[in-house]
Amino acid sequence: MNPQAESAITPPGLASIDAVTAALASCGYIATRQISTAVYLAHHLRKPVLIEGPAGVGKTELAVSAARALDFSLIRLQCYEGLDDSRALYEWKYGKQLLYTQILKEKIGLLIDSADSLAAAFGKLASFQDMFFSRDFLAPRPLLQAMEQPGGSVLLIDEIDKSEESFEALLLEVLADYQVTIPEIGTIRAQVPPLVVLTSNNTRELGDALKRRCLHLHIGFPDAALETQVLRARVPDIGATLLRQLVAFVQALRSENIRKPPSIAEAVDWARTLLLLHAPALDESLVRDSLNVLLKRETDIAQVQRSLAGLTQAALAA
Repeated sequence: MNPQAESAITPPGLASIDAVTAALASCGYIATRQISTAVYLAHHLRKPVLIEGPAGVGKTELAVSAARALDFSLIRLQCYEGLDDSRALYEWKYGKQLLYTQILKEKIGLLIDSADSLAAAFGKLASFQDMFFSRDFLAPRPLLQAMEQPGGSVLLIDEIDKSEESFEALLLEVLADYQVTIPEIGTIRAQVPPLVVLTSNNTRELGDALKRRCLHLHIGFPDAALETQVLRARVPDIGATLLRQLVAFVQALRSENIRKPPSIAEAVDWARTLLLLHAPALDESLVRDSLNVLLKRETDIAQVQRSLAGLTQAALAA
């Protein structure tokens, strides 16, 4: 692709790393320099970006916000065990094929009436056979849909670690060349290469072949300053005192010996919960009653209950 063509399809939000940061911020996504750089490079190098990290730290939301900020179509493929090409790439419209088969059966006499030999009759019928595996009978799925978006798209392949290794092999052609091959039709290339985002919660190790084709980005739990910015963007009505105490409590909670520390998503939910309860500041009773918004395992809640008074006092002192 020549520079003139590339600049013609590069949205203003992708013109620089700072522009990416600003575009994401306009949609409420507070990106670090590392995140904005990954998005910028993914577009200009035509490479997918693989985002790894704990659940709830903003991996999926990054793709959603990027599509909104750049005015791209968002096409999402949710991965799961047993996912195959019929759900990810394409499948044939079998009902429509059966209907046309019935029509052909009813008209077969008219079709071969002028044939003067058996070979000629078979030839006429064979010419209709290819029609059943034409584009008119094809139902595109997310990967193929992303290849065909004329205005560009964000292709989100969510939780790739939940799929099987065989599905990774299916992705290699899409991620390397932005094209898909359908045996009956041929190769379909992307009109505009999509911005591809893959997310993983690290439930299994991904293959080297997949990783080689991607830029790598790890999003971990935010520090206090970044978490404050995110909460202020996502819950703008929260007061300064409550926000400061909330961030201090959540940051301390992540250092506790629990199985599932609260993510930024749970922190946002808790901030909205405290607003709904009209809380001007934290207190131990309020934290105890709403702790299930932050922690999703009963064993973690029981563990934190033992040190709840100290954690709350430390947050108030912050």
